Amino acid sequence: MKVTRIAYSARLNPGKYAALVEQARRLGRVRSEVWQRYGSIAGVGSGLRDRQVRDRWLADGTHALFGVLANAWKETVRDAMADIAANLAAAKVEVHRAIGRRTKDPLERKRMFTALRADQWAGDPFLARQMRKHWKRGRNRTDDQIVVRADKYNTAVDGRGRLWLAVPGLEPRKMVRIPLSTTVAPTGTLRLILRGGRVEVHYQIDASQMRSSQRPCGDRTIGVDKGYTEALTDSDGAPHGCNLGVLLASESDRLKERNRRRAKLRSVANTAALCGDHAKAHRIKVNNLGTVKRDRQAARHRARVRTEIFTAVHEVVNKATTVIAEDLTKRFTGRKKLPKNINRRLAAWTKGVTAEALKSVSERRGSALVPVNAAYTSQTCHRCGRFGRRSGDRFHCTGCGVVWQADVNAAINILHRAGDPDIALHTPYHRVKQILQDRTDRHRTRLPVQDSSPATPGRRANHPNRSAMSKE
Repeated sequence: MKVTRIAYSARLNPGKYAALVEQARRLGRVRSEVWQRYGSIAGVGSGLRDRQVRDRWLADGTHALFGVLANAWKETVRDAMADIAANLAAAKVEVHRAIGRRTKDPLERKRMFTALRADQWAGDPFLARQMRKHWKRGRNRTDDQIVVRADKYNTAVDGRGRLWLAVPGLEPRKMVRIPLSTTVAPTGTLRLILRGGRVEVHYQIDASQMRSSQRPCGDRTIGVDKGYTEALTDSDGAPHGCNLGVLLASESDRLKERNRRRAKLRSVANTAALCGDHAKAHRIKVNNLGTVKRDRQAARHRARVRTEIFTAVHEVVNKATTVIAEDLTKRFTGRKKLPKNINRRLAAWTKGVTAEALKSVSERRGSALVPVNAAYTSQTCHRCGRFGRRSGDRFHCTGCGVVWQADVNAAINILHRAGDPDIALHTPYHRVKQILQDRTDRHRTRLPVQDSSPATPGRRANHPNRSAMSKE
């Protein structure tokens, strides 16, 4: 398993940065050309790989239009084709789910899955319509990146112990030397991202080399519930990442006040421009409406949030050899209209980082991550199974009359959901609600709860949640 590390430039010469910006701009044209030709339905139908595209461009002279070195545009072509393939694969996941919702006929499903896998979906009206809906295609907006092959750069340490990275420039045999703020030399293929006068050097290392990957995991099975105030709450009742809510709320409030002041300054600048005072408008835009400081503050905030979430996941894995968590890849929508301030804070919620941390840490430390269907886990009582009422951090059970901590109750329900024989990972939420309501009705009438009986081997094969927990 590979993980990404980032090294930053330190006190980079403005002339060198300008040269790198020009190179990235020209390589952005290469990306745009790749997306325009091969990031569409016709381009995917051609079946060309990145090497075939490079050979074709060398033969017809397209490469001469870019004004960059051969290795630079070839690596950019490879990277852009990989981006197109990744976007296409992500769209196919959504279309795969749409096929499951459309038909239950095994033969029809097999036909659609085969056409989707072989990129022959353009001839099927339903598949073509779904791919147009979910595939974001046809345009490139990246013009600040340079991909450098592993054998095309070198590193050196000067007499003062400072690390220098030398990468190819726009002219042959002329390298651009970049001082780095680290003493660890990057390895492998590099991705240089230019932001705000600084160069970010992204590279990958083997996860087994990290000290955190060598820590053993626990020996228990733990259910976890994601949250806003805390990153995770486990089924033992322990919160993890307790500072997450404070970080998100304070950043949201800071952005609200800062954007209010920037809007006022922008209005003053626009008024000055309309009145003919262009010098005043220019001074305001240059000195008060820049993006360098704003982007660096946003990067620091993202780093703090990631640290808090990854630390919380490590604490969970310290206890568990199997982590049961809800499927965080699904979209979360609500019908309840919330105030603007709450919506602003929830918009900064980082469920994607939580999903990444759970997957990454579990793989690196040898624990198993089992995703489950979390529908109604925060709305039912883990003891009696009846629907209750949630108010903030409290869950009021109308059946047994107990008030639970809401996140702990949800985490216990998620833990139980892993062994549920009737609720699979992709069971629709309305079907989940019906199953839970039927169980509640049987409990009230003192009838046997057939839905909770042990599954037979035939039923077990139809429920991936159950089979994922099996030791066989």
